[in-house]
Amino acid sequence: MSTSSQQSKVINRRVHSLQNGGRISRDGSRPTKRVVGHHDGYTFALRIAYLSYLLQPQVKRTQYLPKPTPIQRTTSSISDLMKDFSISKDTKSTKFPHGFMSELEKRLTGVIMGKEKKPEFNDATIKRSFAAFFNAFTEQGFRKRMEKDRKVEDLVLIFYSNATRELQKGKAPTDDSWKYMVDRHVALFIRLISLILKDHDWAKERPELASRLSTLESKLLAHDQDLSAQSNGGQTTIEVVVPRSYEVKDMPLVQAVARIFGLTNTQIQSDINKNRSTWTAEAALKDLKTYQTLLNLNSQKVLRNDDFDLEEAYDAWKKAEGPDLSQMMLTIMQTNPELAKGKSRNSFRQLNSLTNTSEASDPSYSDSLRKMSEVSEGSSYVIDQPVDMRLLSAVEPNSDIHDEENPFTYIPPDPRSYYRFILAEIISYELRNKAAQAANDNADIAIFKVLSKSSMELLNEICFRWRIPLFSRTVIFLDVVRDKFIEQEISLETLDEILYFLKEPQAEIRKGPNYLGSLISDRTRWTLSDFVLLRQILTTLHDNLLRDIYDIALHCYEDKPPPIGYTIHVLQDHIYDDLSFSQATEEYGEFKRQLHKGLQDKAFELYKNYLEKHLPQDQQQWEFYHVIELGKAVLALAQKIQKRYRKNPEIMGVNPLTTLVGITLPLYAEDARDIVARILQLSSQKEEEVPIEDGFDLYRELVEIRQIHIEALPDVPFAFQIEDLLADFVWRWIKLTESKVPTWVEEAVKQDNFSVRTENADEIPSEDQRHSLSIIDIFSSFNQTIDRIVQLNWDNDLHYAKFMTALAKIVGAGILRYCEILEQRFTKEMDRLTPEQEATANQSRQEKWVQLAKDAWNNKEKIEPFQFFPESFVKLNNIEFATRQLDKLEREVNVDACVEVIERNTPPINQRQRKVNNYVFTIKIVEAEDLKACDINGLSDPYVVLGDEYQKRLAKTRIIYGNLNPRWDETVDITTQGPLNIIATVWDWDQLGEHDCVGRTSIKLDPSHFGDFLPREYWLDLDTQGRILLRVSMEGERDDIQFYFGKAFRTLKRTERDMTRKITDKLSAYINHSLSRRALRSLLSKGITMSSVSSYFQRNKPVQPTHVPTQAEIEEALKPLFTYFDDNFAIMNKTLTRDAMVMVMTRLWKEVLVTIESLMVPPLSDKPSQQRPLNQQELDIVFKWLQLLFDFFHAVDEETGEANGVPREVLQSPKYFEIKTLNFFYFDTTENLVRTSERMASATASRQQAQRNRLSAPASLSSMSFGGAAGLLGLPSTRRSKSIMLSRNLGTMKKAKEEKRKEAQADPNDDMILRILRMRPEAERYLRDRSRQKERLAAAAAAELIVRQSIMAGGGRMTGNLPRR
Repeated sequence: MSTSSQQSKVINRRVHSLQNGGRISRDGSRPTKRVVGHHDGYTFALRIAYLSYLLQPQVKRTQYLPKPTPIQRTTSSISDLMKDFSISKDTKSTKFPHGFMSELEKRLTGVIMGKEKKPEFNDATIKRSFAAFFNAFTEQGFRKRMEKDRKVEDLVLIFYSNATRELQKGKAPTDDSWKYMVDRHVALFIRLISLILKDHDWAKERPELASRLSTLESKLLAHDQDLSAQSNGGQTTIEVVVPRSYEVKDMPLVQAVARIFGLTNTQIQSDINKNRSTWTAEAALKDLKTYQTLLNLNSQKVLRNDDFDLEEAYDAWKKAEGPDLSQMMLTIMQTNPELAKGKSRNSFRQLNSLTNTSEASDPSYSDSLRKMSEVSEGSSYVIDQPVDMRLLSAVEPNSDIHDEENPFTYIPPDPRSYYRFILAEIISYELRNKAAQAANDNADIAIFKVLSKSSMELLNEICFRWRIPLFSRTVIFLDVVRDKFIEQEISLETLDEILYFLKEPQAEIRKGPNYLGSLISDRTRWTLSDFVLLRQILTTLHDNLLRDIYDIALHCYEDKPPPIGYTIHVLQDHIYDDLSFSQATEEYGEFKRQLHKGLQDKAFELYKNYLEKHLPQDQQQWEFYHVIELGKAVLALAQKIQKRYRKNPEIMGVNPLTTLVGITLPLYAEDARDIVARILQLSSQKEEEVPIEDGFDLYRELVEIRQIHIEALPDVPFAFQIEDLLADFVWRWIKLTESKVPTWVEEAVKQDNFSVRTENADEIPSEDQRHSLSIIDIFSSFNQTIDRIVQLNWDNDLHYAKFMTALAKIVGAGILRYCEILEQRFTKEMDRLTPEQEATANQSRQEKWVQLAKDAWNNKEKIEPFQFFPESFVKLNNIEFATRQLDKLEREVNVDACVEVIERNTPPINQRQRKVNNYVFTIKIVEAEDLKACDINGLSDPYVVLGDEYQKRLAKTRIIYGNLNPRWDETVDITTQGPLNIIATVWDWDQLGEHDCVGRTSIKLDPSHFGDFLPREYWLDLDTQGRILLRVSMEGERDDIQFYFGKAFRTLKRTERDMTRKITDKLSAYINHSLSRRALRSLLSKGITMSSVSSYFQRNKPVQPTHVPTQAEIEEALKPLFTYFDDNFAIMNKTLTRDAMVMVMTRLWKEVLVTIESLMVPPLSDKPSQQRPLNQQELDIVFKWLQLLFDFFHAVDEETGEANGVPREVLQSPKYFEIKTLNFFYFDTTENLVRTSERMASATASRQQAQRNRLSAPASLSSMSFGGAAGLLGLPSTRRSKSIMLSRNLGTMKKAKEEKRKEAQADPNDDMILRILRMRPEAERYLRDRSRQKERLAAAAAAELIVRQSIMAGGGRMTGNLPRR
């Protein structure tokens, strides 16, 4: 490790305290400097400026003489002059560069052709001499030798010989005037060589060659006239030397000193006159000799080896000083020849030899010395080439310059201190005269921003005479610039430009001013004092830049903060990247802590200002708006800071954004919590409510701030749960929405005309145009309602799930209300009277009886297509569209995820008491049998009305015409909070007069009897005759999103089913007419001989067939039915959607199956039936009809084979397969049927027992009971309950339906056999025994169910589900 590196470790630096009351000053970091008196500094600057004047080449002027007197040559011959070249070492520095000969040829051509710009080359005689040389120069052998050797002396001697021969021409032998012209022409030739070297920058590469050429030129012209001297007639003109005036006006550098030190020319002139005898060229020569002596003696007054880190550095510097000093002495003596008198020729030659040795390595000295010997017309001598001198005299810091007598006249006792003082004075003067700087042509160069050209000439002369090395000049210059920056006289931009300028390579710096060196030069060759000073400069700049960064950083939160990037850039590029700078880690850490603390204080102060600005002093005036505005202000500031520092997020390792949010966000969170709580408290005291929208706006703002808080401060929890504080606003909004939903629905229906949405009446509507606007508006409202909560981005899953549950309840209520209104309107439209019915209604009672008799006599059963309204079909489309939209809404809400969240955050059932307030009873009115005949034809047209004990109608079924064993299969939901008595009344519809009561019965719906939530079937005896089958199930109405969606889906599907049934009911009469036993008889008998009336009253009496119908006749018998279907389907197809159309056709297919089934077998019962079985021929016709109807509803295109109707899998329902099985048992013997029934009953019982053992759950026994004890008990049924939870979306409904189909196909029963046996009188006893067997099995299943429930009572699933008595 070098000595300088070791010394750099002991330089102690410390980051000063950064935070004080006012603006931070830079003065605290200034190092102490040696004090130099103003007069002393001025005096030594004046001496150097005056010496520069003394050493200038004297100006010459032209003088006319009558006749020139021959001047005898006193100089040596050309061979003597060239000895300096010939005796020198054959080194590269004394040879011409490669390519020089080509350039010389071009310039020679220019001289000869008269194109040379220099006026001294325009003389005809000179052109002749140059032309003679050009001929010899272009000779191939000579040119080749010159390009190889490249020696100066060869070229000059050849020119001399050719010029001599050319000038001798035409001269008398006694005329030797031409000899003087030879010297001039040779000197001009040497000058041309020097110009070529200078123009191509070869002089810098070969400074020794340029210096010797300059010396040779001076010698040739030392005692001769100027080259421009001419003879004019009888007179001769010569140039004579102008005597020195010693006036300030002729001394440019002296005038510069006067301006810098603020003195007048008179004062300066007085000081010069006073010291003129002392400040002489001889004194300058003496100073150089003294300096050389001290250097050889290794005196303390000059640089010694102890001043350098490396011995090699000192040796290199000292080796370069010797030739430089000799050259300076030579220049002084050439300028003042009298100083050379008294000295021997050998001494002068020895000095010249020392000067021209290759050890004079500094080209700047040679350049400077050459310029000193050139003639400068109208200008003073200036040094404008760079000088690379290795300095002298760093006097010990503690020595007193007045302790010893100064041995020098021009060199001060401490050159570094004096130089620094003068440099500081010059820069201060230049900075005060900024206008002069602006006018400087070189203002774009960094150094010219603090130094003018004249100032640099003076400084260059001072450093040259005081022997200050180039690196010392640079460091001292930077030291002064550092002080000016600390005193804020120099801007940061100027400092940056200067530092960049000083970091340029030496070659680049020389292209500009020649005054300074480069900071990137080899610092191992510096003196220790320069290296230490550089480190002190870097440390001081570092401390001050850190102060500036701290001060600027504290303004980073303002609207227009001062830029900080430039300061950091300067610190990074010029301080941290400099290898001479070192900083302790703890110092940097301390700065970061101080900066972070300062930014925290600023952030806290800024937040306090925001709080005072946005929050009123009076708490009574507080509103959510103030909290929102405060939050927006905090967020806006954070976003502004984030954007401002996006590319560079940190300032010296401190993040302003993180610091800001680390202070402001926790403070805002705490204040927001307290302010909101206080606002809510005051509102409660005033019995006022904060607007809901204000709560939503506040939530959005708080959530945004919390998100930023989480991202910026992941380890700091937010001050409070926003959702817990503001959830009440959402519940208020939900409650308000719930109150508005019925109005939305009613208004939507009121404004809807229920027509397809086509632009033209004749246009065929697309599938999307077949529903009306009301359902679109309603679901648009539902979606907007849900989106309102979704857009809040509520960040509490449990709250969100509960919100969605409440909204699902609202949606369900809206759908229920919509279905109620549509069904009422639909029913009114479907129950309207036809024109014939209206005419009949206006007839008298007697006219009605007469018309009825006429119709019966004429066997008139006029059935015409019902005139459906398009509005009715649009309503059905709306229900189908609502089902799809609800399914889509259910998926978007993500119902299952909501349920999972609620279950995860809800205690287990055995840890909580589940309280059920409402119960939903689902009552299915299945069928009735053996009803009382109320019409004169021995039949009834029954329908059922359900009512409560307060005679409030709850439901009504459709009318089944002409049937004593009707089947309705209609379902109704009844909600109750406790036990409820239900009265079921069967009525007979009459076209004439009031409807007749067929019978009544009742059932008590008690939630305690349905604790297992399993469906039960009840055969209820009517008070007259016959009985009715009800299937009852119960569900607890719970606050569950799946329940609400399921309830809404079931409402839609039931409405859809009821509306579809009402449509098909209008067609069922003709189906029954076309597929009746009378139609069979008509087909077989081809005409009836008995009267129509008699046939009407004896329609069940068997008639022997007299005709075997063909296939065409069988098909022809159904043609009216198909035509009837086609006419009605054509009407429907104009309006119904495809799904709705398939649904109606599917329902019609079910009616067809039920009609065909009732044609072949009676309903299931334990009593014998009076129905006559069909014969084989009739049965075959029925099955052919079934196949024809199957093909009709399937509607396969004969050309494409594509089914356009009801899908095959839908047509092949369990009922279809049951009917198909009748063909296997219909004509079997009673004995075989009984055995088959027993075998199937035994297999069914075994499967059910195995299922109970496998599932360990109560299993139902049969699909249908026969009354008796089982009917009274209402035991569980094998049929799966269509629960609300199984109807919560289209997916679950489809899955449940598919499972039901699979169960029906996989679990055959003996119901069809029992229905066949009802038409066998001999099977009466078996039917009774079979009924008793089912009752016993049902009773056993009920007992087992009770036992299972008792076992599960300790913590089973149903525990606590019902109110306790």
